[in-house]
Amino acid sequence: MKIINILVVDDNKDLVVTMKKYFEENSNIRIKYVANDGEEAINLITSKKEEYDLILMDTLIPKLDGISLLEEIKSKNINKKIFIISSYKDLEILQRTTELNIINYMLKPFDLNILNKRITNYFENENYNNCIEHEKNTIKKKITKIIHELGVPSNLKGYNYIREGIMLVYYDPTLSSKITKGLYPQIAKKYTSNESRVERSMRHAIEVSWNRGNWDMMEDIFGYSVSIDKAKPTNSEFIVTIADMLRLDYEKVNI
Repeated sequence: MKIINILVVDDNKDLVVTMKKYFEENSNIRIKYVANDGEEAINLITSKKEEYDLILMDTLIPKLDGISLLEEIKSKNINKKIFIISSYKDLEILQRTTELNIINYMLKPFDLNILNKRITNYFENENYNNCIEHEKNTIKKKITKIIHELGVPSNLKGYNYIREGIMLVYYDPTLSSKITKGLYPQIAKKYTSNESRVERSMRHAIEVSWNRGNWDMMEDIFGYSVSIDKAKPTNSEFIVTIADMLRLDYEKVNI
């Protein structure tokens, strides 16, 4: 297999040094260029586009945020494939993977052996599936199954709001502390509603589930403090608890 040349965009210089050393010793992958900020990145990406095969980039970089950098790459018609490595999952980036040429997304800290395998598999296999799309579909199916089993009726508006809320918090855990000013507005915008209706619809759906759901499952998810005589979880507790559970399950499988 020919050498795969990588352009890395990341301001974590220690990580870049570690990756360079690993790839020099373990595979046909080489880190040829490194940019530590967005401005340096776009200059290298543009001027050296014939000299690298893949862009490996963080989305949290100085001088230019991830979306802006990706949009800049797209506007210049640079058709290189992109692997994202980041400390959190940006839902907007995940939702636009195809149009932005993103073929994989890995959370930091990650196993270099897995990164090596994913890059190698992509270049060896023309039919390589988009891991992000597969993951998103899998997570959505899991969320749907869980909230069905918890007794949330799919005919209620709150059902879609809750499912969307869990997806958003799963991919961006920072929203767990910004439910009112962060999560509700995003859901309201998607469903052409407003924050107060989203909040009320979610609360009603949780109230219904509390009266008809699977109590064994509720105890497993929300803890043994769950009781018919005690208060149901708040919208925030319901969404964040399920998102955290799914994230922990994902991390166990991918250790």
